[in-house]
This record gives sequence, structure tokens and C-alpha cells, in this order.
Amino acid sequence: MSTLSSRRSFIGHAAAGFSTLLTFRLAQAQPATEPPPRTSQIEHAVTEPVSIEVNARPIPNFEPRDRSRTRFGSLQYRSGLVLTSPHRGFGGLSGLRFLDTKGERFLALSDQGTWFTGSIRYSGHNMVGLDDVEAAPLLNAEGRPITEKRLWYDTESLARDGNVVYVGLERVNQIMRFDFAKGGTRARGEVVPTPPAVRKLPYNKGLEALVFVPKDMSKGQPLAGTLIAMSEGGFDADGNLIGFLIGGPSPGQFSIRRTDKQFISDAVLLPSGELLILERKFSWFTGINIRIRSIPLKTIAPGAVVDGPVLFNADLGHEVDNMEGIDAHVTAEGETVLTMISDDNFSLLQRTLLLQFTLVE
Repeated sequence: MSTLSSRRSFIGHAAAGFSTLLTFRLAQAQPATEPPPRTSQIEHAVTEPVSIEVNARPIPNFEPRDRSRTRFGSLQYRSGLVLTSPHRGFGGLSGLRFLDTKGERFLALSDQGTWFTGSIRYSGHNMVGLDDVEAAPLLNAEGRPITEKRLWYDTESLARDGNVVYVGLERVNQIMRFDFAKGGTRARGEVVPTPPAVRKLPYNKGLEALVFVPKDMSKGQPLAGTLIAMSEGGFDADGNLIGFLIGGPSPGQFSIRRTDKQFISDAVLLPSGELLILERKFSWFTGINIRIRSIPLKTIAPGAVVDGPVLFNADLGHEVDNMEGIDAHVTAEGETVLTMISDDNFSLLQRTLLLQFTLVE
């Protein structure tokens, strides 16, 4: 979500020793209940497609305090970029999906109802920039920007099934479906029927992660053709996070065991059948914490409570911000590469980061 709630000045940059400025940033990141949306909250939305310039500055080391370190849990740091743009609509990136198998062409989503498309440029295995970036509004069934309707702007989650793209809107707790075969980002969206419990998720803590299980993923996969939707802060009776299985052969509700006070921010399904969940939390004592958990897809079923090991942890001692999007691709050498992107909340105190790691175990 554009959360942590009113964490509009959510902090991203960390270095050894907390300065007065950093303390101020942490103070601004305190979770709070957001007021009802105002017109200004969609001031960064675009109303028509536009090509934009995006500048990239490399992040040579993920942990500035130890530049020799490249291994972090089960991940090996590859490269990273700090992204900036003179275009006022660039930012708030909450979802990321690759449109090819090379990890180059991408589709991203801002929480202001905007698509971003383009390509990552590489030098060897290092990211060095973005090319051909375009911003375009998400359109409703009438072909109008969805932001024209009150509260229909907090687009937080993204999933792909070939040419079909699903988008989760958090504040209204709705899911839209776009057929990219009909114009790409100019496609008109339609609302997908969802279980009544989806609409009852907490305001501003609703649908935060979408994953589609391919129909041809593996023979006998019970969730093939299912859209998995996960809430950021919707809890079951035992305090676990709520997830939904929409469509497919076994629709229903399940839970993701909540540990260490983490909230879900995105997820990606690997070809191996592992669901990787990107999570984050904020604490006055530790600041921002980012982690990735691995959950076997085969354990997910209606009524199940699922859990899995932590593969990766990072905090303010690393180059992190409000990490909200994750995707994966497999290189020609057979390496699984994870790409994460952050939501800067259009704040001068935050950054849009694009990070890549190799999954090494």
C-alpha cells in the first residue's frame, strides 16, 4: 500500500550512524491512520500516455558499511539503481512484472493509477539504466482514467497471466482485469468478481499482493489457473494474514502465518513452485525492516495456514527503502534473479530503488 499508512515521509536511505535528519525521517515514518483521501492524493496521476525521462544512479554496494559483502541470506547482490525523473508523475511504484524472459521489458504500477512500461538496460549482469519509459493511466470499462472515480486510485498489486493483467486496488478492495492483447496499457479494465470477505478488508491495509498460478505450471498442480490475492493487514481470528484463492479449481480463503510483526507488500511465484513473499515492518527501535519468506505453493489450500523460512533480511544498514514490488526471471545461465522496486510515496525524503539479487540457495 502507500503504507506504511501515513508514512508519507517513510525513510529509505541508511548509513552508519543515525544523523539528526535520519531521526527526523524515522519519526515521520510512524504508522498512523490516514485521513480520508483528498484530491491532492492523486495529483501525480497521468491522464494520457506520455514518454518520460528516467535517470539512474548506480548502487555499487548493498551494505555501505561493508563494501566487500555481497551475500545476504540466500541472496547474492548483483546491482541496484536509484531512479529519478523530472516528470512529476514518476514514483509511488508498488508493483513490478517482467514482460519477457530476459528481465528487460517491464510493466510497473504506481499507487496513483498509472502504468509504467520500459526496458532495463544492462552492462554485463549489472543494471545501468532504463530506456523507452512511458507512463499511461489505467482505464476503466468506459475508457476513462480510473482515478476519476473517488478512491479508485490506490493500485497496489499486479499479476500476469500471459496477456491478461490483474490489478488490485487497496482502498476499495477490488480487482480489475486488463487484456493487454487489446492495446497494451490502453486496454480497458473490468472488475473481477471476488469473495465478499475481500471487500471487508481494513481500509488502506487491503489487497497488497497478487500472483497468478499458470495453467501449465506443472502437471496436477491443484492451484493451476488460480489468482492468489494477499492482504497487507487483514487478519484472521488468530492474527494471521488473510489470503484468497480466486477462480481455479479450489477457490477459498487461507492464512499466512504472521511472524515478527511483518506486513505483506508483494509476492512472486518461482518456476520451482515456491511462493516468495516480500514483507516489511517499521519499529521505533529498529527502523524499517525488509524480508523475503519462501512458502511452498503445494501447502496453500482453502482453510490452510501456511508458513516458510526467511531467505533474506535487510534494514536501515542496507540500501533499502519502502520496498513494495518483486518479480523474478531466469537467466540464460540458469540463475534465478529477483528484482525489487520501492515506493517513494512521492516524498523528497525517500527514493525509488531498483535492486537485483541472485537466489543462490
